[in-house]
Amino acid sequence: MVEPSSHPSRRDLMAVSAAAAALSLLPAGLAKAAEDNVIRPFRVDIPEEQLVDLRRRIAATRWPDREIVNDQSQGIQLAKIKPLVEYWGTGYDWRKAEAKLNALPQFMTKIDGVDIHFVHVRSKHPNALPLIMTHGWPGSVFELLKTVGPLTDPPAHGGSAEDAFDLVLPSMPGYGFSGKPTDTGWGPDRIARAWAELMKRLGYARYVAQGGDWGSPVSSAMARQAPTGLLGIHINLPATIPPEVDQALAGGGPAPAGLSDKERATFEELSAFAKMGHRSYAVMMGTRPQTIGLAITDTPAGLAAWMLGHPGFAKWTYNSSDPEKLPDEVLDDISLYWLTNTATSAARLYWENKSNILSATSEKTAEISLPVAITVFPGEVYRAPETWARRAYRNLTYFHEVDKGGHFAAWEQPELFSAELRAAFRPLR
Repeated sequence: MVEPSSHPSRRDLMAVSAAAAALSLLPAGLAKAAEDNVIRPFRVDIPEEQLVDLRRRIAATRWPDREIVNDQSQGIQLAKIKPLVEYWGTGYDWRKAEAKLNALPQFMTKIDGVDIHFVHVRSKHPNALPLIMTHGWPGSVFELLKTVGPLTDPPAHGGSAEDAFDLVLPSMPGYGFSGKPTDTGWGPDRIARAWAELMKRLGYARYVAQGGDWGSPVSSAMARQAPTGLLGIHINLPATIPPEVDQALAGGGPAPAGLSDKERATFEELSAFAKMGHRSYAVMMGTRPQTIGLAITDTPAGLAAWMLGHPGFAKWTYNSSDPEKLPDEVLDDISLYWLTNTATSAARLYWENKSNILSATSEKTAEISLPVAITVFPGEVYRAPETWARRAYRNLTYFHEVDKGGHFAAWEQPELFSAELRAAFRPLR
């Protein structure tokens, strides 16, 4: 297994030093412009007083009364959320999460006026393929960390050295340690352009991209834009819903005629999903991110409940086969949102992009000519039929349905997820 270095690589440090030396030789105006392009080493160090304040707020939580149903139809169940939050305030140790991040090379660079935080792990194997992966909401770079070893050092995880990747894991603008945009327009298309600039700035002349949740529309936007060097993408929440199916779902009508049994089953699954209001969180953040943001910025328990309301997050946390380890992993992620005060800035991404990210029409998949690979995980919020996928993506080069994993597949099944990426991108090397 690769043991990630706790410091930037020599190559990265040499690049940073060279950039700093070059800056000192430029006139003031040009130096300031060039300074925005500099890649700076970054290390997480949250002040202790912030952790003390977090525990104080948790201890002062005013809890609501118990739900009056025996399921999740009224939202997060008190018996589920209360023990987690109480553990957050008494037994959870953020410093262990901090150490996970600081064990990896982290950097910061300004792109389009916003500081972008990213993890950058170079493989020890020659000819590794550069890969940029994008997290989602309510996820973060934490959801991707367990894939670092399998992707950068495949031989230690049952793979081949020829399938190794150099890994770039950025935090989206407004998320984690990245900066918060102060202007509008930071939707998937603009993030995609920023990622292309990041890969160019890192010196990668050829690379691939991957994403699930918000990472899917961001990676798809990259494929539409087809920046120089991008070879193809892999997504695990594909926008495959055909226009007539999307229209029927939006109107609450019956399934369109001519669907196969598998397509009809998917339609019924999506219809039930919509009727149960599982995307109400997206509607609220898409229309009132400031209102929701204030509510979950002021109370840790409220933030935890809101994030656990995500259907993919809830399904994983409720049904995990590793309940002893899970609370810390979930709280690493929730704590990141709390300690960086990014609940509101992260929610604005929904306001920026109100379209249905599962719709082939909304995501303009017909405009993508680069190779597209798709893995369907059984616990995903919906399972895309291969017929819809081939209709949506005219250059679909890989489609595979696996038997484990859900919406946060890299987090839930890192070894399987990594094996899928190795297989999907092998033809592009």
